[in-house]
Amino acid sequence: MNTNLSLKALLFLSLLVWACTPKTGSKTTETQTDDQTETEAPVTETDPNLSPCPNFDDSPDPQTTLENFVVYRNLMKTGDWNESFKYWKQVYEVAPAADGKRNTVLADGIKFYEIFAANQSDSLVRESYIDRVFELYDQIDQCYPEGGYIKARKAFDLYYKYSYRSTPEDTYNMFKASIDQDGLETHDFAINPFTALLVDLHQAEKVSDEEALKYATLILNIVDNGIENCEGEACDRWLTIQQYAPSRLEYFETVKDFYACEYYVEKYYPDFQENPEDCDVIRTVYSRFKWGGCPEDSPEFAAVIAAAKSKCIEETAVQSAYKALQEARYSEAIDLFNKAAQEETDNTKKAKYTLLIAKIYFSHLKNFSAARKYARDASKIRPNWGEPYLLIGRLYASSGPLCGPGRGWDSQIVTWPAIDKWIKAKSVDPSVASEANKLINTYTQYMPSVEDIFQRNLKEGQSFYVGCWIQESTTIRAAPRG
Repeated sequence: MNTNLSLKALLFLSLLVWACTPKTGSKTTETQTDDQTETEAPVTETDPNLSPCPNFDDSPDPQTTLENFVVYRNLMKTGDWNESFKYWKQVYEVAPAADGKRNTVLADGIKFYEIFAANQSDSLVRESYIDRVFELYDQIDQCYPEGGYIKARKAFDLYYKYSYRSTPEDTYNMFKASIDQDGLETHDFAINPFTALLVDLHQAEKVSDEEALKYATLILNIVDNGIENCEGEACDRWLTIQQYAPSRLEYFETVKDFYACEYYVEKYYPDFQENPEDCDVIRTVYSRFKWGGCPEDSPEFAAVIAAAKSKCIEETAVQSAYKALQEARYSEAIDLFNKAAQEETDNTKKAKYTLLIAKIYFSHLKNFSAARKYARDASKIRPNWGEPYLLIGRLYASSGPLCGPGRGWDSQIVTWPAIDKWIKAKSVDPSVASEANKLINTYTQYMPSVEDIFQRNLKEGQSFYVGCWIQESTTIRAAPRG
C-alpha cells in the first residue's frame, strides 16, 4: 500500500473534519478545576472580523501549515507530546490565530507548557514553562479578546495551581477585575474561588463590609442568572456552583447589619411556613429576623412572634437566655444557657440547654467546631438522647462547601461520617428514628459513586479517614446507581 497516499488521505479527512467543526456561538461557561487545562475561548459565529493575529492564510505556505496543525493535533490525542510539540511550534510561529476564528493553537500551547512544567524537576526550567503559560494567556487576550475571560483564567490558575506566584489579595483583585468587566455573564469557573477569597479576605479584615456586600450580592445574582439560562453540560457546572457559593456566603450572616431584612425573610420565612409549630425553627427565624433588623409589625415577623408566644413558652429559670437568643444577642445567650446548664440538676434540662448552645453556634455563628463540642457534651449528659447526634450529622453534611468545592469527592465524603451519626442517633434513641432515616435517605444519594471509589483504589466497606475540620474515621459507601 502507498504510505504517502495513506498519509494524504488521513490529512484530507482530518482537515475536512476540523474545517466542518461548528464554531462556538456563546460565551465559555466551562467550570475549571485544578486538574483541567482547557482554555479555549469561543468566538461568536456571526462576528465578521477575523483575529488581528496571523492565521493559516497569512502563513508563507498555508497548506503545509494546515497539515502541520492536523498532525500535531492528532499526535496530542495519542499522548506523544514531544513530537506533537515540534509540529505545534511550526504552526505557532506563522499562524498563532489558527483559522482566525478560534484560539486553538494558543490554547494548545498552554497545554503543552503545563504538561512540560508538571514533568520538570529543574525548578528554573519549570518556572520558565509556567512563564510561557501566562504569556500565551496574554496572547489569547490580544488575538481573541473576550471581556474578563483571560483575567479570570489567570486568576483561576494562580488560585489552584500556582498560588505561590501570587498573594490572595492580588488573585482576588484579578478575579474582581474580571467580574467587574463581565457582570452577570461572568464565566462560571471564576465564581467558587472568588467566593472563597472574598470570605477569607473579609475575615482577615482586608475587604470592607461595603465591598463584600457588593460582591456577595453580585455573586448570588450571577448564580441565579447562570442557573436560569444554562444549557446542557453547563447546567451541571452551575449546579455545583449553586451548592457551594451561597453556602460560603452564609458566613456574612454572622456580620451585624451586613444583609438587609429582605434577605432573612426570603431565606428563613419558608422554614417557618413549613414548620409553624417547631420551636427550634420558630426561635431560629425569630432571631434571624431580629438580627436583620426586620420590623416586628411586618406580616412575616408578626406571624413568627405570635407562634413563639403561643407555642414556645420558656422555663422561668432561663427566660433571660431565650430572650437574648430571640434578640440576636448570641454571646450573651450562650453565657446564660451555660450558666443555666451548670446550675441545673435535672440532666434532661441540662442536656437541653447545652444542645441549645450547640445550635446557636451552628445556626447563627457558623462555628461548626464549637457546635460539635457542645453537642457532644449534651450527649454525655444524656447518653440515650438522639438529638445531639442528629445535629452533629447535620454539621458534617453541611460541610461540603467547607471541605471541598460543593460537589465531587472532597465534598461528598462528608456524607459518610454524617450518616454514621444519624445511625448512632436512632440506635440510642428510637424516638428520632424517623428523622434519622429521612436524613440518611436524603444524603445517601450524595455519596461518592462506585466509579469514584474504584478510581482511588478504594473499596466499599473499608475504613476511611475524613480530614478537614471533621477528622474522623468512617466507612466507605457508594451512592446507589440510577
